[in-house]
Amino acid sequence: MKIEVKKLNAQKKYSGNFSFGYEPEKDACLIPLCNIKGTVRVDGDYEIYADDSVGVNFTVSYVLEGQCSYCLNAARKEINKDFEVLFVREKDPDNYYYDGITVNLKTAVDDAILFSQPDVILCRDDCTGIDVNQ
Repeated sequence: MKIEVKKLNAQKKYSGNFSFGYEPEKDACLIPLCNIKGTVRVDGDYEIYADDSVGVNFTVSYVLEGQCSYCLNAARKEINKDFEVLFVREKDPDNYYYDGITVNLKTAVDDAILFSQPDVILCRDDCTGIDVNQ
């Protein structure tokens, strides 16, 4: 989950790809009665720019499982979401900071997991909720 920028610069490898599995924190799912099942897959690429900033494009892929937000039946949703982030050497509220040596992707991936979650998870697209007539 790290990009060794200083080492890659020395090797003149200014771009490349990465892929890894990531175990998110237990409380990473924001939807009540749901959780992230298994490992989050992270696939992406990076580019080291002349000013030492590092652009990273990546996709998070994972499965949400739990109870439907409307009717409480079993629900499952596959998530695949793309992200573009920039790591810079100066503190900047709009980008991620790195020390000029190593980019640690953990915070960006944790943020991506949070931002990629839907507001609700449904057992089926047309779920209307609990049937009170049963």
